[in-house]
Amino acid sequence: MSAAFGPGILAQQDIRALAETGAIAPARPFDADQIQPASLDLRLGTVAHRVRASFLPGPDLSVEAKIRALTLHTVDLSRGAVLETGCVYIVPLMESLALPAEISAGANPKSSTGRLDVFTRVIVDQTRAFDTIPAGYHGPLYLEISPRTFPVLVRAGSRLSQIRFRVGDARLSDAELTEVHARHTVVSGGDAVFQGGLTLSIDLDGGAWASTALPHHGDGGALVGWRAKRHTGVIDVDKKAALEVLDFWEPIVRRRDQRSLILDPDEFYILVSREAVHVPADYAAEMVPFDPLVGEFRVHYAGFFDPGFGAAEAGGRGARAVLEVRSHEVPFILDHGQTIGRLVYERMGKRPETLYGQGIGSNYQAQGLKLSKHFRN
Repeated sequence: MSAAFGPGILAQQDIRALAETGAIAPARPFDADQIQPASLDLRLGTVAHRVRASFLPGPDLSVEAKIRALTLHTVDLSRGAVLETGCVYIVPLMESLALPAEISAGANPKSSTGRLDVFTRVIVDQTRAFDTIPAGYHGPLYLEISPRTFPVLVRAGSRLSQIRFRVGDARLSDAELTEVHARHTVVSGGDAVFQGGLTLSIDLDGGAWASTALPHHGDGGALVGWRAKRHTGVIDVDKKAALEVLDFWEPIVRRRDQRSLILDPDEFYILVSREAVHVPADYAAEMVPFDPLVGEFRVHYAGFFDPGFGAAEAGGRGARAVLEVRSHEVPFILDHGQTIGRLVYERMGKRPETLYGQGIGSNYQAQGLKLSKHFRN
């Protein structure tokens, strides 16, 4: 094992060191805010290949070989282009890797990407799994992009996904997480239940988090969520606070004593956890994207929580987990307080120089029920 790294999740200073030694090779210099406390944003390259279907290359093929076999047409991203809903695109990324033998990596959509219902997954050569980069990997990175609800305008340099580097197995057991909670209070506003990570439940009451746009509506009921509209305009993924909420979202309001919600199949919802969560400075966390034990739905497409999320010293006291939710196959009833997902914690190899929310353009510190940064909310 390299003396410089780990064991654990690599912090921002170690990510910079990887780039300086050539283990991360960007096609152009990093953007000023591209390195996060425990992850690196990944940038789209100059072309997008629309392919017939999603794929994995398997152990014997490169991604490029599969692209040649499956491409329907190629889109130039140098000046921007619209990616349509219901289509699958493969985009070579600006970053490639030449990882040391002890360092592996995992990827996830960025928070703003998940909240737009844009499904993304990183693919590498000779792989059997999405978003998984084996230790010692040398080669290019590709991003599969499939907008589900909204057409999106992207361009070369747009950042839809992020990568996290690790040495060894840094995941905390439930017993270890219980000890961390005793020292740092990783959850408040609900029961501290640790079962394969921190168990989170859904807030359908509307009173557990700070007010957001439209806190009350109609008969005075509280806002508890948003449901995405169909057949909307295009969303430019690089423009903040540019869009009106009600052009793209329908508010979901709790009426009288009703604290439940029926999820319609294949509709997309933004909901929020009942609990406030905290990721201490020496740890990172990730939301489990789908848990068949709690229902036939997927929760949280964008799973990384950086060190300092929800930390009082970083301005995040009371931060909730915003949940991107989609039901599958059948309607499903959610009740207030029902278990909806798990947050898995991992150790950092070292404390990052900057915590989430400390002057790095973090959009979701201290959040309640919050839509993506693209909306005026």
